[in-house]
Amino acid sequence: MSGTQPLTERPEWQALVRHQQHLSGTHMRDLFSTDPDRASRFVLKGGGLTLDYSRNRATHETYEKLIALASACKVPERIEAMFRGDAINITEKRPALHVALRDPSGDSITVNGEDIAPTVENTLAKMERFVDDVTSQRWTGRSGKAFTDVISIGIGGSFLGPKLVSEALKPYWQGRLQPHYVANIDGTQLAEVLNRVNPETTLFLIQSKSFKTQETLENSKAARDWFLEQGGTEEDIARHFVAVTTNIDEAVQFGIAEDNLFPMWDWVGGRYSLWSAIGLPVALTIGMDNFRALLAGAHAMDSHFRSAPMAENMPVMMAMLGVWYSNFWGAETHAILPYDHYLRILPAHLQQLDMESNGKRVNQNGDALNYDTGPVIWGGVGANGQHAFHQLLHQGTRLIPADFIIPLQTHNPVADHHVTLYANCLSQSRALMAGKTLDEAKAELAEEGLSAAEIDSLAPHKVIPGNKPSNTLVMDKVTPETLGALIALYEHRTFVQGIIWDVDSFDQWGVELGKQMGKGILDRLTSDRDLSTEPSDSSTDQLIQWFRNRSTTN
Repeated sequence: MSGTQPLTERPEWQALVRHQQHLSGTHMRDLFSTDPDRASRFVLKGGGLTLDYSRNRATHETYEKLIALASACKVPERIEAMFRGDAINITEKRPALHVALRDPSGDSITVNGEDIAPTVENTLAKMERFVDDVTSQRWTGRSGKAFTDVISIGIGGSFLGPKLVSEALKPYWQGRLQPHYVANIDGTQLAEVLNRVNPETTLFLIQSKSFKTQETLENSKAARDWFLEQGGTEEDIARHFVAVTTNIDEAVQFGIAEDNLFPMWDWVGGRYSLWSAIGLPVALTIGMDNFRALLAGAHAMDSHFRSAPMAENMPVMMAMLGVWYSNFWGAETHAILPYDHYLRILPAHLQQLDMESNGKRVNQNGDALNYDTGPVIWGGVGANGQHAFHQLLHQGTRLIPADFIIPLQTHNPVADHHVTLYANCLSQSRALMAGKTLDEAKAELAEEGLSAAEIDSLAPHKVIPGNKPSNTLVMDKVTPETLGALIALYEHRTFVQGIIWDVDSFDQWGVELGKQMGKGILDRLTSDRDLSTEPSDSSTDQLIQWFRNRSTTN
């Protein structure tokens, strides 16, 4: 927001400061008791999803003030700039056009003078041919056997997004290929996967825009060595290895045939890339029709995000509630609580999406911020979390807003499991809101026949303050369409919060520092140079020496 008033000095921000002080003594119990229609009035729909956001420390006045802040920060204009293809990634001077990857209209979008719409469609067509060749067994392994396993090697967005979608859409697997994902440079992960597959029937996908990411490249080299040790030849590599990259020369030198390369583009960030050819392991597993349905679901949310008025816009409202709690109530974390086993990886994907996007300390002018940006994103699958970390949500001293996510229908109806799961989800969100007063705790204990002294002693431990905010997101069932909409919803929510905080949500320079230092430390670990002659710190030197000593004694 170059040349504008600092965020915290804006009148809209100051109005929210005063409003929070006014609401600070209000309990959500009272908001519900004084407004019987509260739940029905705080509902939004979009992309096959329904959001109940009534269980928040907010009134109509709150939302009016939050929307006023969003307007002052030009949220609608920034949304349109993203869809238009403006270079909203300012530090790298690039657009952020993941939305173009799932736009079926074919409308022209120009990047550096080139219409990218045909490129996107050509890539989807190439993916479709590849998936059809593999699944129809026209493309087979070196011995002519059909592929049974596909190992996707990547890290960050090229790992978390596709893995989430593969696991979430397991009911849609075509039954021909088993997907595996390798990201960690810890050799154990790759070894465990390779121990389970047959080299004659395994297809490898190398997912690296630069073809230089250390973890991905080292795992890919190890996979190639294993393949050759198991009887494969250099010529066979072209049948078993495919890559998604911009670095054609390095990929070809690795042994991958140029026809087996799929493009990536600078205008798509890694954590937004699952909609591109990075989604190949997903398409191979669930089929290209279902992959296109995933894109269609995301596009439906894109259309809602772009066209709905802010007060009716699901990503905008969820984003502004996040700002409300982070900046005006002091919340430092946000919990993602999917009540569906297939969505168990969702918190990890959203953790990267949000924390890598908005974990920033300067605004777009490079000025240090005097307010908090991205919260810590964490969570886990329900109902397991109820017997683990929910205790802190209910009775801990920290304010932790939560998103409950649950389908109305399950893919696996077992006895009364799903209705019980749904009841658990509703009871947890209600308990967070309503809590239990001291009088209620005492009454319960009295009914159990405890003495007055026992009641006075035990009742404080059973008090649950309540007034803990949450949203509940519901869909009919987890399908390719609803999953696509769900992921796109959180992408846009993250973007809107970045707009408010005036940060670049599409760069990640903090990731680069560790990479830079890692190269030097690796070199020192594998050499016998005198450490005292090089700039470092005593802790790093000591840890390097421990590793050297251990290595020489084995």
